[in-house]
Amino acid sequence: MIKQFYLFIFSVFSVFSFAQDYSVSSIPENLLKNANAVIRESSEDYVLKSVSDMEIKQTSAITILSTAGDQYSLVVIPYNPTTKVSSIKVELYDAYGKLFKTFTKKDFSDYTNNPSSGLYVDDRILVMRPISTKYPYTVKTTYETNTSNTVYLNNFRPLRSYDIAVQNTSFSVLNNSGIKIRTKIKDTPLAKVEHSEEGNLWKYSYENIPAIVEENLAPSIDYLIPKVEFSPEKFTLDGKQGDMTNWNTFGKWYYEKLITPVSSVTPEISAEISALNLSGTTSEKVKTIYQYMQNKTRYVLISMGIGGWQPMPASEVSKKGYGDCKALTNYMRTLLTAAGIPSFYSVIYSDDSVLTFDKDFPKLAGNHVILMVPTEKNPIWLENTSQRVAFNHLSYSSHNRNVLAVKETGIEIIDTPVYQPEESKEKLVGKIKIAEDGSIASEANFEFSGGQYDTNLRLFTLKNDEMIEALKSRHFNLKIDQLSINNLKNDRDHAIINYDLSLKANSFSKKLGNDMFFPVMPYYQATTFSTNDERVLPFETSFPFQDDYELEYSIPNGYVFGEVPASATFSTEFGSYTINFNIKDNKLSVHRILTIKKGMYPKEKFKDYVAFRKKTASNDNTKILISKL
Repeated sequence: MIKQFYLFIFSVFSVFSFAQDYSVSSIPENLLKNANAVIRESSEDYVLKSVSDMEIKQTSAITILSTAGDQYSLVVIPYNPTTKVSSIKVELYDAYGKLFKTFTKKDFSDYTNNPSSGLYVDDRILVMRPISTKYPYTVKTTYETNTSNTVYLNNFRPLRSYDIAVQNTSFSVLNNSGIKIRTKIKDTPLAKVEHSEEGNLWKYSYENIPAIVEENLAPSIDYLIPKVEFSPEKFTLDGKQGDMTNWNTFGKWYYEKLITPVSSVTPEISAEISALNLSGTTSEKVKTIYQYMQNKTRYVLISMGIGGWQPMPASEVSKKGYGDCKALTNYMRTLLTAAGIPSFYSVIYSDDSVLTFDKDFPKLAGNHVILMVPTEKNPIWLENTSQRVAFNHLSYSSHNRNVLAVKETGIEIIDTPVYQPEESKEKLVGKIKIAEDGSIASEANFEFSGGQYDTNLRLFTLKNDEMIEALKSRHFNLKIDQLSINNLKNDRDHAIINYDLSLKANSFSKKLGNDMFFPVMPYYQATTFSTNDERVLPFETSFPFQDDYELEYSIPNGYVFGEVPASATFSTEFGSYTINFNIKDNKLSVHRILTIKKGMYPKEKFKDYVAFRKKTASNDNTKILISKL
């Protein structure tokens, strides 16, 4: 994944010019509710001196209210040869606002900013976790940064996670460079920014934001929180000056300075392509190369290169057989170039909630890279980080948004495909035999496509005993006595996972005198949501899907089915449901289809959604009666 230059656990900003009271008693009561921590003050003050010189003064003071908030005490300060940090100080205050401990740079641990051991990188981080044994306590961090990398003007966000409140936070930009800086303000119901301009000095602030409690189906935190974005028209990155006047000028720079230097078609890469003996259509050739690349490489997270944005050279990936999303995508692109097939390195926001690029606001952004191959029909999209994912298949977190396709002529913003629920399906065909003691023996075939293909890929990373435990956990509502999985297959040509599941479970049917009754949907627990509390946040069904189940029940000799339940069909803006029953030759057939659409909805509609899911659950919980003759 592309890593942002600044890795903040929470917002860190520069020193206020006045003394601050850090006693817990000075925190407004409304900020303590639902909070594990409170950001008491934070500020980040930028001074842009020139296209290659920027200073940042930063401070944060955060009060940790309980052990649940200890995660926010972590202090992480990144640096590299083009970014120097100084004047580092960390102070601990007790509940009464009294300073009781001070740390400096020598108290930090210094690590390579790369989780893949054995790889040399220039990016480093200073890390310290100052924790007090008495709660509440406050951690105040101050430091200064001087950098030539002027492309990184942080987004100003008041918070970054749930369960944390904000008392005061501010951000300023003093632009002495003469460079035009674009700004974009996104207010949300959570908060609106206060801002002012005094000549070249711009100031922004938020105050008194209560903690957000994560609710069922809440959107991504990035979707919920307000922010101010900045984009300089001229910038420097690792000594390379660039132009971000528009997406085309930025794209040309990106292609020229970041992609081209690491994309040479070496004799070794040419030999790799020659050895594949490619033939057929463009799609067939691309698939052959893609599956060759998958079989040869593995994913390793790497933050090397210019601020974590430039891939390692394709020749190095070819030799070493590993890389991150940037490196593997660029290697795949270089292999295609060697085969005479054009493709485009494409930056994307990969997230459950849809995050898109603004066509009118060029900016260095995104968190992932994929590859787009144009064809005469539809583009081919390639996810290059997995050895198991199917050809021309994107995960649901990469659908229904846009990418920055980096071309020689500039950046083109292109939409990715949109999953329909029917393309993200679980198809289940099962036969269930009910025994007189209430146990069942079942044989079923499961087939997964689309987003449900994605969620089942992890099965291929498990050992057999781990897989059995995972499936027992998945079907936790059954008292499973025996379970086996057979014919597990990942169809990498069509993005389909199949397996056969055999199981025996006890106490499935319940006795009612001489009769028995059992639930019509055996494999899963019906999903419901609560509306006991007043909804605060909008809700999102980010994962569109369809579950299509066909079941056949056999019952013990000497028993007959009672009255067949009525079939049901209903539809809402959130999705639809249908269930049909049929008895033939003393066997019951049940066909049930649940469809959930993708959507973002206001909080006022949550009760309607819950009512819809309760209705589907009620039908799933239909009981079937069988009587002894």
